[in-house]
Amino acid sequence: MDNIIQLKITLKDSKPPIWRRILVEKNTTFERLHYIIQLTMGWSDSHLHDFEVNKQHISITDEESDADTVDSTSVRLENVVASEKDKFLYVYDFGDCWEHEILVEKFLPTDSKLKYPVCTGGKLCSPPEDCGGIPGFYNLVEVLADKKHPEREEMLDWVGGKFDAEFFDLDDINDGLNSLDDFIEMMRDLKNDFF
Repeated sequence: MDNIIQLKITLKDSKPPIWRRILVEKNTTFERLHYIIQLTMGWSDSHLHDFEVNKQHISITDEESDADTVDSTSVRLENVVASEKDKFLYVYDFGDCWEHEILVEKFLPTDSKLKYPVCTGGKLCSPPEDCGGIPGFYNLVEVLADKKHPEREEMLDWVGGKFDAEFFDLDDINDGLNSLDDFIEMMRDLKNDFF
């Protein structure tokens, strides 16, 4: 039985592409997939998000949610992903508008040697949050690369002293995924404290 879905997550308009390949169980909820994407892409879950699957919006719902939005805790991948080559969209941070194309690459049997979810590959570092979307990110990369740029020191301070756009650490990502349930609980607690 093919209970695992291989997904490729690509940050749209990134050149060269910033991407991750993950294996998830097909009964994964979209709420859980949101947290998996946060960890694999290096985001901090400090902004709103939305999935668009077959023109249906799937996200966190509350009294202010659009009536057409489906609650991400109630929809599982297996309910909407039908076949290989299916694509859907994940948008994180409606201001910077980080759009991720998610491609269903294949369905696989469960491998008893693996703990799911797992990241099996990827390329490049995700942009820092709140840098102004794709245009702001590439401006940041350009400024940091120019040692004579007048804004370089200020930008270096803003990113915490260093930023390597080519950095990708598969082991670090999988360490995070191994603690996924703890991450989800921590994020829920933070949101409950904030609201």
